[in-house]
Amino acid sequence: MRYLDIKHCNMVNGDGLRTVIWIAGCDRKCPGCFSPHTHDFQAGVEFDDAAKAELVKDLSEDWCAGITWLGGEPLHPVNFPEVLALAKEIRERYPGKTQWLYTGYTYNEIINNIVMSKILNYIDVLCDGPFIQELRDPNLKWVGSSNQNVINIQ
Repeated sequence: MRYLDIKHCNMVNGDGLRTVIWIAGCDRKCPGCFSPHTHDFQAGVEFDDAAKAELVKDLSEDWCAGITWLGGEPLHPVNFPEVLALAKEIRERYPGKTQWLYTGYTYNEIINNIVMSKILNYIDVLCDGPFIQELRDPNLKWVGSSNQNVINIQ
């Protein structure tokens, strides 16, 4: 898995002060995408022990409400195994921290995929669905187009 950035004390990609990781790679390339710089699967750098230590440091701090997974596409088959393993580890080590995940997949696509549905055991909030420029609504909280949903999983 490659990533482009880890943002600390982020307040716009989930509830509370959060640590956000921008995962590289998305083949949807939705017109008007909020983060087209994340589409390239070779962008950024390889997720390594130093990056993991950076996440762990934030998650161990009182100010940090949790982690938000953004992309790119965290659930793309290239990224999914590492995202799943890390989400599981975070849930076990920091059960009081919330995990938000943004994906172009819909909730129904996720629950109907025996492999992908495993992520729902570890995340708290799923922001689902592809961004559709014609349905863009700047008044929505947490998502960009009216076809997208903010789903409280836990």
